[in-house]
Amino acid sequence: MGRDKARLPFRGGNLVSAVAAAVASAAGNVTLVGHPELPAIPDRYPGQGPLGGILTALRHTSADWNLIVACDMPEVSGAFLAVLLARAMRSRADVLLPLGPDALPQPLCAVYRRRARGVMEDHFARGVRRVTDALAGLDVESLAIAELLHFQNVNTPEDWARYAAK
Repeated sequence: MGRDKARLPFRGGNLVSAVAAAVASAAGNVTLVGHPELPAIPDRYPGQGPLGGILTALRHTSADWNLIVACDMPEVSGAFLAVLLARAMRSRADVLLPLGPDALPQPLCAVYRRRARGVMEDHFARGVRRVTDALAGLDVESLAIAELLHFQNVNTPEDWARYAAK
């Protein structure tokens, strides 16, 4: 992207505020991880990618289930996240992992039990950085989602141009 995605101007505020509002409406509260200029808990593993952020969140939480959402998903909604959280709370799994219509896992818009942290940290300590690889050994419940729009993220200036005018 070439600039801080969290601070991109979006719908009268910034992108991270819009995503945080969606999470808050579904979960009741929000904790940001690692952003140095926003109210957030410090990332325990700066520069180590999303898995480090997820582990930081799971170490910080006292909640059993934790909704983890990347800051660069402009179309994620509170209603959709509430469906994920409700489904997770009925599950015995360690992770509720949505699959988009392309059958690709969406670990950066998923629900994780706090107890998953130990297994994921073991993988991390062995050098694993890909979130889906860190789920090995956990009970993962997949949830097929028909609409890819929920997971649309912005990684390039071209991606962002589609949303900037909304």
